[in-house]
Amino acid sequence: MAPTARARANLLREGIGCKRILVTGNTGIDALLWVSALLDSQPELRSRLEAVLPAHFAAKRLILVTGHRRESLDGGLERICGALSRIASRPDVGIVFPVHRNPNVRRAIKPLRGHRNIVLIEPVDYPELVFLLKRCHFVVTDSGGIQEEAPSFGKPVLVTRDTTERPEAMELGLAKLVATDEHRLFEEMSVLLDDPEAHSRMSRIANPYGDGRASCRIAEWLITSEAGAMPATLD
Repeated sequence: MAPTARARANLLREGIGCKRILVTGNTGIDALLWVSALLDSQPELRSRLEAVLPAHFAAKRLILVTGHRRESLDGGLERICGALSRIASRPDVGIVFPVHRNPNVRRAIKPLRGHRNIVLIEPVDYPELVFLLKRCHFVVTDSGGIQEEAPSFGKPVLVTRDTTERPEAMELGLAKLVATDEHRLFEEMSVLLDDPEAHSRMSRIANPYGDGRASCRIAEWLITSEAGAMPATLD
């Protein structure tokens, strides 16, 4: 099973026969879209999650931020926080930052505490994360999972890493590597806030990591293979 066409190509280069490979998409996107539909169908659940945000965020463009990777703990997260503090001075911006429980992360984000336009919250459960992804204007993250999830909702992603093992979204222009340079991150956030065309280019709903049918493809593959045939692709 390969989640993307690029993953399939990697398996082919390793000598795996093409008839043994099925491009399924990521089952995590199945879960994402299932929870999204749940939020849409249950107003009371959505109302509970909306309470995470302060009332004065209602008219603001929300930036969802996550950060926890070890390579950012040697000054990188502090530089990210510098950019966030600068962008949060805008009256049209609200930032929500679920803070990882790593004490090094919590020390690094101290300069953000007390800012009216920045909400630092405890780590969220999955429905809360999906709600925030759907609600936000764009995402600033070093999370691999969020890099895969955000394109399902047309949310641009600024990746605060030097490299990523998920290049597909970069290739489609849905995500951008900005590392932990404070000036560059501030400039890229400003572009997404001030240039509607730039935001539109990065917010096309074209998720290369899945369409919500990966589990069905895998189940059909298994059923078919038990019957003696192993297709290379499924619609």
